[in-house]
Amino acid sequence: MLYDAFNRKHDYLRISITEACNMRCFYCMPDGNKISHIPNHWMNKDEIVEIAKLFVNEGVKKIRITGGEPLVRKDAGEIISALSKLPVELVLTTNGALLHKFIDVFDEVKIHTVNVSLDSLNKEKFFKITKTNTFDNVFENIQILSKKGFRVKVNMVVIKGVNEVEILDFVELTKDSPLEIRFIEFMPFSGNGWKNAQVYPAANILSDIGMKYKFAQIETEIHDTSKKYKIEGFKGNIGLINTITQPFCEGCNRLRLTADGKMKNCLFSKNETDLLSALRRGVDILPLIQQTVMSKHKERGGQFQKNGSEYDGDKIKNRTMIAIGG
Repeated sequence: MLYDAFNRKHDYLRISITEACNMRCFYCMPDGNKISHIPNHWMNKDEIVEIAKLFVNEGVKKIRITGGEPLVRKDAGEIISALSKLPVELVLTTNGALLHKFIDVFDEVKIHTVNVSLDSLNKEKFFKITKTNTFDNVFENIQILSKKGFRVKVNMVVIKGVNEVEILDFVELTKDSPLEIRFIEFMPFSGNGWKNAQVYPAANILSDIGMKYKFAQIETEIHDTSKKYKIEGFKGNIGLINTITQPFCEGCNRLRLTADGKMKNCLFSKNETDLLSALRRGVDILPLIQQTVMSKHKERGGQFQKNGSEYDGDKIKNRTMIAIGG
């Protein structure tokens, strides 16, 4: 089992299989990097599986495949299939544009839960955020997955002055569909120009929803990242991920592996452990994994003050979001 210094057990691994993406969202990929091949410094399929097996042997029960956009990687299907053979719950996060090409793969490997990033229901605004005209495709794929019985979570990053006026429109999606809409507070990463004034706090989101709908909180587990709510009479539900204003680090059980084989013990950790280079040298990487877990800070990588108004996004030392894994 992988425990940190605060006695938190870590049994959830997020694996980024690519830093490439077919969208250009400013808060995630500020440099607009384009990758047309798999660089040698990324993990290949066999390395991904070999490292994942070590984590599973140490008690990991859930693996999330992320990117970039994981489904743009040419061997994504092979990686998904290989990881599905491990005794874990396998889930995936995607921007949804290519989902229709992988539904049969998901059925085959028994992926039941898919998170889809969608920050606007307005086509023009969607284009401004993503620099693509793929809204219809993404939205249709969400509906297809939901109708086929997949558990679909729609992740909306709420940015003040950009899309906070659409909160109620997203809530309305849960009326006749069993979707889970998750509102995520805007977070700072390298180069994304984050300012505290752009954060639309969870309290404001709930207040906006309460002006129109009657809702009740749903009981959650200690490891859940979102606080969940149910609108009276609606089929789906909503969730709030309050990383900035109400951090949920106390029950954290998550570890991250980047596409280039670096282990991060927190989304906001500035330190990384190079597992891939050690693996390629024939080094036993299990002690490295254990040491990295043990060095985890109590809260948000040790980089944040408790008072949100004191944050300075320019002083956060981290990768861009796309280089970490969604």
